[in-house]
Amino acid sequence: MEPLALIAAAIVFGLGALGAGIGNGLIVGRTVEGIARQPELRGTLQTTMFIGVALVEALPVITLVLAFIFLGKAG
Repeated sequence: MEPLALIAAAIVFGLGALGAGIGNGLIVGRTVEGIARQPELRGTLQTTMFIGVALVEALPVITLVLAFIFLGKAG
C-alpha cells in the first residue's frame, strides 16, 4: 500500500471527525442557549438536538467509508 494513500485516508477521516466535533458543539451550545431562554421548551429542543446530533454523527461514518475507498483504490 502506498504511503500517500494512507496519508490521504488519515486526512479525510480526520477532517470528517473535526467537522462532526464542531457541528456537535454548535448544536449542543445553541440548544443550551434555547433552554436557558425558554425552559418550557426543553423537551422539544432536546428532541431536536438529538436528531441533529445523530445526523451530524453520520459524517465520520461516511468519511471512514471514503477513507477505505481511497485505500482500496491505492492498493
